[in-house]
Amino acid sequence: MEKFNSLTGVAAPLDMINVDTDKIIPKLHLRTIKRTGLGKVLFEEMRFEEDGTEKPDFVLNQEPYRDAKIIVAGDNFGCGSSREHAPWALLDFGIRCVISTSFADIFYNNSFKNGILPIKVSKDELDALMADARDKENPELTIDLERQEIKRPNGAVISFDLDPFRKECLLGGLDDIGLTLQKDDTISAFEEKQRQSEPWLTR
Repeated sequence: MEKFNSLTGVAAPLDMINVDTDKIIPKLHLRTIKRTGLGKVLFEEMRFEEDGTEKPDFVLNQEPYRDAKIIVAGDNFGCGSSREHAPWALLDFGIRCVISTSFADIFYNNSFKNGILPIKVSKDELDALMADARDKENPELTIDLERQEIKRPNGAVISFDLDPFRKECLLGGLDDIGLTLQKDDTISAFEEKQRQSEPWLTR
């Protein structure tokens, strides 16, 4: 998993509440187990007409938001059915951070496991960040994970809370497999000891 230290990029305003996982990636695209290629169907039903042409009113079809790395979204982002494809699609599009007042628990947990930082802020803070994102002349935000700060275009800083363990995993680029491999020496030592003491288990 790619490390997350700091991020400066265009923030796209998605001023909608209850953006569920089926809006993020429709269920017909869940047949693949590949994590790549899903960015092109991110928010498919909101981004495209049935014939595949873009809907010009959708934010990610507009400049400069085509290159967004951050989404500023309404309350309860990622609700609905559990699907890890949702963070896969966001990440494949280039989104590394989603800011909202609240997230669905499963989406929130899946985001960390895939290198996406979900940040919870207050309603007033979200309103300010949404206004920043709507300014097409300068919609860039900077996310400093080490300091747990969002730097706004006007120089103001918003601090956010984050579980220390999740923070360290993102900083180190550690998903569940990476965390397990940190214990590789201990696991190997246990397996060798077991082979010596209980050889019948390895036959």
